[in-house]
Amino acid sequence: MIKLNSKKLLLASSLLVASAANASYEIKISDEDKITFGGYIKVDARYVSGDVAYNDFFTGSGTPLAESKSQFNLNASETRFNMKYNHGDVMGYIEMDFLGGGENEIVSNSHHPRLRHAFITYKNILAGQTWSTFMNTSAIAETADFAGATVGLVFIRQAQIRYTIGNFQFSIENPESWGGDTAEDALPDFVGRYNLKGDWGSVSFSALARQLNTTTGEKETAIGASVAGRIKTGGQDDLRFQFHKGELGRYVGVAFAPDLIGEEVEDTTSYLVAYRHFWNESLRTTVLYGKAESDITDRDRSQWSVNLFKNLTKELAIGGEIGQFKMDDANVDSNYAQLSFRYTL
Repeated sequence: MIKLNSKKLLLASSLLVASAANASYEIKISDEDKITFGGYIKVDARYVSGDVAYNDFFTGSGTPLAESKSQFNLNASETRFNMKYNHGDVMGYIEMDFLGGGENEIVSNSHHPRLRHAFITYKNILAGQTWSTFMNTSAIAETADFAGATVGLVFIRQAQIRYTIGNFQFSIENPESWGGDTAEDALPDFVGRYNLKGDWGSVSFSALARQLNTTTGEKETAIGASVAGRIKTGGQDDLRFQFHKGELGRYVGVAFAPDLIGEEVEDTTSYLVAYRHFWNESLRTTVLYGKAESDITDRDRSQWSVNLFKNLTKELAIGGEIGQFKMDDANVDSNYAQLSFRYTL
């Protein structure tokens, strides 16, 4: 027993040293067991000027201002870390970042840790919290502003059970009738997805079906569809695109429009196009445009940006970006400039 405890103590010590020195370090425990640490440290210097309120990154909601204002901020809250544990066919994954709020800019600038991902996979089954099956992460552009033009994205993490067979994926996911009576959400959201992949790139086709519950007890059906992908255009360049249409509500635009407006189900159209060009092995630019429109609330939001990223080392990149977030329905907009440092662990 003492010998076993000594081995455990030695392993625990090695884990602490590995995570502190290099979070991408992989520790092989046995032929079937290994632990991997990952993540990145990101520091952002951001300046926003206009009549849409400052945010560390723009979302689909936005806050109009009565008069134009300018604000500068430095933060490192997007920093994240993760750990993956493999045991044969079983993998467990957990990731956290520091976008949970609670900062005090007077003294400490502390940020609360926030759970991003926590899931288990076994062969072709996934269970836990991660990106929705409806979302194609490979179609997200490289930007300094977190996730880029979120108005044009499917962007949602939630608990789910997913089954993958060949190019098909099916999942039941956590329901939420945003704008309605969430206490009556008795059925999960259903997602089906088909993936195509080749030397040319990848494309996904997704469908979403939900039951939404209004505040007066009515049950409404909501359906929507998405196509998204990344196409190689020569060399290291690529074109990334997304198009989403239907009664998608909270799935699109990061708080762009609720699922329900009174007794009616909101209909949304959103899209994003981004082109990334490599000037050389370490220097690259992404130009993007994203837009979202809603039917009942008549919201109209868009964002464009252009950036330049350079790898100073294999792990360390620095990037500069300029862009604009626009709320056409409120006739307001803000321009921004951002400088970002990211060290991949």
